[in-house]
Amino acid sequence: MLRYAVIATLSLAFAVVGAKAEGASDIAPTGALRVAVAVGPAASAFWTTRDPATGKPRGVTVELAKAAADRLHVPLQLVEYRSSDEIAAAGDKDVWDLSFMPADIKREPFVDQGPAYVAYMSGYLVRAGSEIRSVADVDRAGLRVGCIEGTSTSRTVEKSLKQARLTKFVKPEEAAELIGKGELDALAMGMGALEDLSRKLPGTKVLDEVIQSTGVVVVVPKGNTVAKAWAAHFLDEAKADGTVRRALDGHGFTGDKVAP
Repeated sequence: MLRYAVIATLSLAFAVVGAKAEGASDIAPTGALRVAVAVGPAASAFWTTRDPATGKPRGVTVELAKAAADRLHVPLQLVEYRSSDEIAAAGDKDVWDLSFMPADIKREPFVDQGPAYVAYMSGYLVRAGSEIRSVADVDRAGLRVGCIEGTSTSRTVEKSLKQARLTKFVKPEEAAELIGKGELDALAMGMGALEDLSRKLPGTKVLDEVIQSTGVVVVVPKGNTVAKAWAAHFLDEAKADGTVRRALDGHGFTGDKVAP
């Protein structure tokens, strides 16, 4: 076992050295680093939102994308999607080079996943005036529950609910609007995004219980071993030198812990 561990470690080290030797062309073949981001109505350590002044995405993953492009000495190009599954599904279309998303075994056929930079927990936001007090209260006949199509959270919720009526929303903004109007009883998303939404929607409340926990990882399109090694090395350095911590703090996620 020790022999295999040493071989694996050496292989990764050689891949990282190879990535540095080959230069940016293997990681950003178009000359710009194309980073895929998910844009939604509420911010989290994963989700970006639109800057009201510029209309462009902003958030933790945008800051990490800027840092990655800076280390390659190439321009940054953001590629926008509505969910992490959409990003993963486009991994073989040569439209993005690097991204970040919650780790999910379902995405392994489409992307190569690297290390995590932060833990990602999901839960429920309940509408104003709701009598729901716990996760167990959510799964009742007649209750309307929403989630975002193409997310690991949506798959967790779909498996767990037996009685409540579940609606999957392609556009996160639609789900946010409906729970704000009281037309959804509960909405499942990452805790950071739910807390952001709750501040924007008076009377709504985030339940304390966590329904899913994973890590937000760096990913590259499937099969690019040089890019995978470079991305893992970049993220490890970004955690060590404070880049990740500054990105989280700069967008209000001071309580989120950087992954080891």
